Amino acid sequence: MAIPSPTRTADAPTAKAGSRQWAALAALALTVTLLAVDGTVLALAMPALSADLAASSSQVLWIGDVYSFALAGLLISMGTLADRIGRKRLLLLGAAGFGAASALAAFAPTAGWLIAARALLGVAGATVMPSTLSIIRDMFTDPRQRTRAVAVWSAGASGGAALGPLVGGALLEHYWWGSVFIINLPIMLLVLISVAVLVPESRNPEPGRFDPFSAALSIAAIVPLVWAVKHCATSGIDLAGLIAVLIGAAAAVVFVRRQRALRTPLIDVTLFTRPAFTGTVLASLVAVFAFSGLLFFFSQYLQLVRGYSPLQAGLRELPGTLASIAVVVVAVRVIARLGVGATLGASLLLTAAGFGVLAVAEGFTGYLGLALALVLVGVGIGIAYTAATDAVLSAVPRERAGAASAISEMSYELGVALGIAVLGTLHAVFYRGGLPDLSGLSDPARTAVTESLAAGSQSLAGAGQQQILAAARDAFAQSMQVTSLIAAALLVVAAVIAWKVVPSSRQPGLSGR
Repeated sequence: MAIPSPTRTADAPTAKAGSRQWAALAALALTVTLLAVDGTVLALAMPALSADLAASSSQVLWIGDVYSFALAGLLISMGTLADRIGRKRLLLLGAAGFGAASALAAFAPTAGWLIAARALLGVAGATVMPSTLSIIRDMFTDPRQRTRAVAVWSAGASGGAALGPLVGGALLEHYWWGSVFIINLPIMLLVLISVAVLVPESRNPEPGRFDPFSAALSIAAIVPLVWAVKHCATSGIDLAGLIAVLIGAAAAVVFVRRQRALRTPLIDVTLFTRPAFTGTVLASLVAVFAFSGLLFFFSQYLQLVRGYSPLQAGLRELPGTLASIAVVVVAVRVIARLGVGATLGASLLLTAAGFGVLAVAEGFTGYLGLALALVLVGVGIGIAYTAATDAVLSAVPRERAGAASAISEMSYELGVALGIAVLGTLHAVFYRGGLPDLSGLSDPARTAVTESLAAGSQSLAGAGQQQILAAARDAFAQSMQVTSLIAAALLVVAAVIAWKVVPSSRQPGLSGR
């Protein structure tokens, strides 16, 4: 039988955190920032490493995707395991493993070697992410301090994802592709030392039995779904994608039934019977969905349409990064004044406004409108993710913080996968629909332009087809405008749902409605 959840007993006692806890938070924020950077930094290095390792198109896809498969598949199991064996212990093991896997990836002699190293990075990341958040839940028992700590953590996650292109651009202008992995080593060493010294150990004092079958079911439910999303985005909807969805759905049904029957489940699935809890997780997923989709095509837009170098493009994405970090200053006050539901609704509407401004600004040559759009999106995403994460953590007692952290992280990972897949696919469809007549091109050039603007730019660079290339750039920009408006519409819908479903009280546990 699952742990009762409609209401929870208050954590005791709620002591104020001191300087040691805030110093420990800095180490945890640095950890999650590095993991977020690692999730986006590889895109810029992909052309160089593909050429160096002679990677096939299939291997290129696995190099990019295997990290997220391993990470998403193991989050639930690792979050619950952290509650059992100790969150600090698992974090230290994961950080050490992440550093070792980074070294293996940096000096990979073959594409297969790099794929294996990326899989190990995903496994290590799955041990680190829920551990950092559950430690925060344990260290900061005062609600206002916990909200501020979660805001710092969220700034590391969103800011790190946006910093990835900038870090990658800076490294690749001076060093080889392995540098995007080597940079992890000194940072993880600092994390290991600071966590060992500053972070207290915590665990569930009565964890119950760990159920390996449930862990296997969680992997069987999540990995096929993530794979299907990525597969259908690149190859279209086909039988393989549908079979993967069916396998994931069947495993999810069995997983939920088993969790309801177990005395100590991996996660308390009855939390999702509360509309307020489900609405909060959904709002977080949609926010990350929009943000990851923006990162996916906006970097390409700056380089392929505006003509910036990778480093210049990364610098021009800084307003969004800085804005998502700056929400640390205001998040606590906004959530305290408005409550969770109203905060989620307002922040998602602000993010939608940012996407609307982005759609308009893409039609002009100046940069100011783009910068304004990035600031609105950064502030909106930062506040929304802080409010949602804090609410999810508050929904369970401290001893179950690892499992709650896994739920929060799963919404993030699924949001990233769906955002890149769905918005990326829509963008590609609109781009191809906006292309001019390509009948005058050779078959290879026509195929390249139709496949993507990046491939088309390389194919037409010396072919004297600048007029067609300019039209392809216009098609890319117009496609981005339409995709931005679609993302804005989805954010508005999510904002209304959050406003209606999630209560705007400061009661812990999302126990309203």
